[in-house]
Amino acid sequence: MSSRIILIGPPGAGKGTQAARLSEALGVPAISTGDIFRANVKGETELGKLAKRYMDAGEYVPDEVTNSMVADRLAQDDAAEGFLLDGYPRTSAQVDELDRILAAEDKAIEHVVELTADTDEVVARLLARAQTEGRSDDSEDVIRHRLDVYEEQTQPLTDIYRSRGLLRQVDGLGEVEDITERILSTIR
Repeated sequence: MSSRIILIGPPGAGKGTQAARLSEALGVPAISTGDIFRANVKGETELGKLAKRYMDAGEYVPDEVTNSMVADRLAQDDAAEGFLLDGYPRTSAQVDELDRILAAEDKAIEHVVELTADTDEVVARLLARAQTEGRSDDSEDVIRHRLDVYEEQTQPLTDIYRSRGLLRQVDGLGEVEDITERILSTIR
C-alpha cells in the first residue's frame, strides 16, 4: 500500500514524534524540510550551498531552492512507495509545485493529516519544553505569537486540501500511542 501523506500541526503538537512513529508503522520515510536542509548543507550540495547563503544572511530560503530540495528527496528510492512530509508545503505556491512534482510521476498526495490541539494546552507544553531545554526566549507571548503565525500561514493550505477532500483532522492531545492509532485509523 503506497502512502503519500502530509502532516501538519502547530508547534508543540507532537508532529516530529508522530512522523517517526507513522514512518515506522507505514514503512515509508518521514521527510522533514529541516532534515533535508541540514543534509544538503552538511553534504555541501549545490542546493545546500545556495540555501546556506540565505540562512547565513538570516533570510528565508526562496521557494525555488526549497522546492528543488524536496523534489530531489522525493526522487530517492526509499520514497518510491510513499512518504510522510513534515514542514512542506508551507505556502499555496509550494502546494502547486508539489502537485507538479508528483504529477510528473503520475502520483498525488493521498492524505493530509492536521494534528489539532487546544492552544492553552500547546502553550503549557511549549513553556514546559522551553524550561527543560533552557530556551529562555520562549515566553508565553512569543509562543502565542508563533501559534498565531502558524494559524495564519496554514489556513490557506488547510482550505486547499479540505476543498480536495484530503484533509483529516486528528486530535493531537493525549498519549502518544493513542494519537498514532487515531491517525492510522483515520487514513486507513
